[in-house]
Amino acid sequence: MNKLISRKKYIYPVEPMLDKYLREFSRSFLMPIGYQDLLRFHESIALYDEQGNDTLWSTVSYDARTRDIIHDGLLGMYIFMRFDGDYSRSRDLLVDRVDLCLYGNTKPFRIRILNKLNDNFEYFYVKQADANRILGLELEHILSPNRIGFFCDKETLVEEHIYGIAGDVFVGRYLHNPDLNLVRLSKEFVKFNERCFIMLLGDMHCANFVVNIIMDTEMDFYRIRAIDFDQQCYEPKLKVYLPQFFKQNKPYVDLVLGTLSGDSVLQYQHEERTLIHKRMVSSTYRLESLIRTMIDTKISPIEHVQDLGGQLSKHYGNPMFASCQSMGALLELSFREIERTRDFP
Repeated sequence: MNKLISRKKYIYPVEPMLDKYLREFSRSFLMPIGYQDLLRFHESIALYDEQGNDTLWSTVSYDARTRDIIHDGLLGMYIFMRFDGDYSRSRDLLVDRVDLCLYGNTKPFRIRILNKLNDNFEYFYVKQADANRILGLELEHILSPNRIGFFCDKETLVEEHIYGIAGDVFVGRYLHNPDLNLVRLSKEFVKFNERCFIMLLGDMHCANFVVNIIMDTEMDFYRIRAIDFDQQCYEPKLKVYLPQFFKQNKPYVDLVLGTLSGDSVLQYQHEERTLIHKRMVSSTYRLESLIRTMIDTKISPIEHVQDLGGQLSKHYGNPMFASCQSMGALLELSFREIERTRDFP
């Protein structure tokens, strides 16, 4: 599957139509500093985990004058995200660490905020604003069972941390646990696979999603959450939007094949389509505004749109996909297919 994504994705800017949408739905904020300001560090040190493994993050530091400006600005971002700008809540908070990841598509900064009262800390991220990622975050917020906190200002994107066990780490640490509820985890992967395909969210190999374990009185539940949205409506190949085809996800696929019958898989796919449809109905105005924005925003080369449209046309047996001229139009038709393939009571 890695060969299907052959090159690094181009970062698409926030165009006026998308900026208007973000302002209308309170996703825009005039930030005290921007992404480019964070690049003014004068030193970086590789960050290792407790076992001495390179995390691929580097902790950066700033000279005294720059540090005060940067840390005040970052704290302002956090206060806006967590307390809607109420600075009376900030006196016991400080910026404890700033990390940079050079291998990420948008070269994100990870900010650790420390509460001095109890030594508790929390992360958030500052990234280069990329239209695909922003649209993916918003679609996830509207149509998935997960809420996403983020906001944008020109070329800067700020995101809250998405908690969970990395999908690849979960395989090594938990997949062979005798207490693991195999049926419920298999069900969740089927639903996650279906949701990614309907929403055209690509590149969901196990390093790009996390698993949450939700403990209940009788048995555990699981939720798989996407954490990387760079490949939202970008790639031209259909299989990129189906997590089941990534070789890294083979342990999850094998679990499904060994645990669920074909009828069960169809049942859970139907269940996920039904839930997405309910969310579409409850957020009709916002979703329609987002689709219009996506249709008028360039987020993929036209040849990608045409290639994917042809494949979706064959998959659904609907020739309208082949005539689409934007990823937004393809996504709109994908949502219409939910109604066509559902059985309403």
